[in-house]
Amino acid sequence: MDLLVEFGKILLPAAAVMYAMYLTVKMFIQKEWQNQRMALAQKSTDTILPIRLQAYERMCLFLERISPNNLIVRLNNGEYNAAQFQHVLLAEIREEFNHNLSQQVYMSDEAWNMIRRAMEDLVVKINQAGSEIDKEAKALDLAKRIFDLVMEQGADQIQEALAFIKEEIRQEF
Repeated sequence: MDLLVEFGKILLPAAAVMYAMYLTVKMFIQKEWQNQRMALAQKSTDTILPIRLQAYERMCLFLERISPNNLIVRLNNGEYNAAQFQHVLLAEIREEFNHNLSQQVYMSDEAWNMIRRAMEDLVVKINQAGSEIDKEAKALDLAKRIFDLVMEQGADQIQEALAFIKEEIRQEF
């Protein structure tokens, strides 16, 4: 019996020390794991943040490039008739959009949808203007009709999309 009591005197403190060591090591390992996760998250943020900002910049540039004021002035060389100019405008919008299509990965769904709606609204206006004037009319006549349709609508979806993107950038960054 004395042997059992002596064994208990040794075993209980040893078990307490072992349990304390277990808790210390467990806490250390959890802290290390948390530090590694935070370092990985920081590294990811350092990599992704510039790419996301670049995506927003590129889409702002896209919207500026397809705005009727910039698009028509940039592409009108005076040699096109209305049908040719309509084709050139639509091809340019499509090409610009396809060039920036991958940027949607870095943007919110709402921002991307606003960009798409703005582009589609402009395509509709160009097609509507093209259907309302003679195909052999001058490109300038098509340009005037597009501007008239933009003015008639009042709200410019391109400007609304730009404002939304800028606000989203301000909120996130």
